[in-house]
Amino acid sequence: MRWNKKQFAVIGLGRFGGSICKELHQMGHDVLAIDRDEKKVLEFAAFSSHALQLDSTNESALKRSGITNFENVIVAIGEDIQSSILTTLVLKDLQIPKVYVKAQNHYHQKVLMKIGVEQVVQPEIEMGKKMAEHLGSQKIIDSIDLSADYSITELMATPKVNRKSLNDLKIRLKFGVTVLAIKRGEKLNVSPLPDDILQAGDVLTVLGTKKDIHQFDRAGL
Repeated sequence: MRWNKKQFAVIGLGRFGGSICKELHQMGHDVLAIDRDEKKVLEFAAFSSHALQLDSTNESALKRSGITNFENVIVAIGEDIQSSILTTLVLKDLQIPKVYVKAQNHYHQKVLMKIGVEQVVQPEIEMGKKMAEHLGSQKIIDSIDLSADYSITELMATPKVNRKSLNDLKIRLKFGVTVLAIKRGEKLNVSPLPDDILQAGDVLTVLGTKKDIHQFDRAGL
């Protein structure tokens, strides 16, 4: 199977943008790292294919950087909301296919959505939601949002389900969630069968709406 190598540009190399830059580079993708701070550019030269110092609100400078060759651009500019918005407008004018923008707050997000940005990220809010989920539930281990309504969530099975099958529990029928996998120790059972038996401490990977998953969680199974 051929590795699907992609090209990304990351504008803004603070904590958020820098971590994305490093992760994408370690995954083997081509990464163009951009910041107006020379120290940041030098710091991330080793974690990118190319690192450039420039003002991303300058359309001519962005064009010269070759950014129009990149399908995916992440705008991770920190506290300077004006620069974030202006940079996003330039990228939209350059017809970049996929633009992901970090929003500082709700008002910043509203402005970004009004100018046509569909991929808006608020990492602090998302982390806050995840922490609240973990603190509010002793079962939830991790979750990945697929959309505003759906997620894939890992939950710890309680003693209530011990030695019962998926068919006995009727999880999908009662709660509307689908059990995608069961992990027991180092063993992973993908696409479990209705007759498969659960044990307390198993990790269930389930797919469903966030509302249904929360109802399943509150049931204490």
